[in-house]
Amino acid sequence: MPSLRSFLLFFGAVVATLSLVLACETAPPVQEMSDARQAIAVAREAGAEAHAADQLRAAEQYLERAEQNLNDHHYAEARADALEAKKRALDARRISESSEDESGN
Repeated sequence: MPSLRSFLLFFGAVVATLSLVLACETAPPVQEMSDARQAIAVAREAGAEAHAADQLRAAEQYLERAEQNLNDHHYAEARADALEAKKRALDARRISESSEDESGN
């Protein structure tokens, strides 16, 4: 029969694990926001405004949503939007660089 001490150790481990998981979800996505902003800046420098305007605009819109969610303390949504903004910005950069390579610039 399990002892009280075993039960308390198990319960403590469960509480500690849940605390870590919840802390990750409730922390502001500072790094993700920074990564998204940087990816958008790099896409612009690569000429995305001319060669991948739709993808760049989508990245900027996701970043705006992320900022709004961050301000509203909806950190999980802000994190998801920031990650999507970064992805769209990287796509815009890739398209832009491919367009410049094809045109010989």
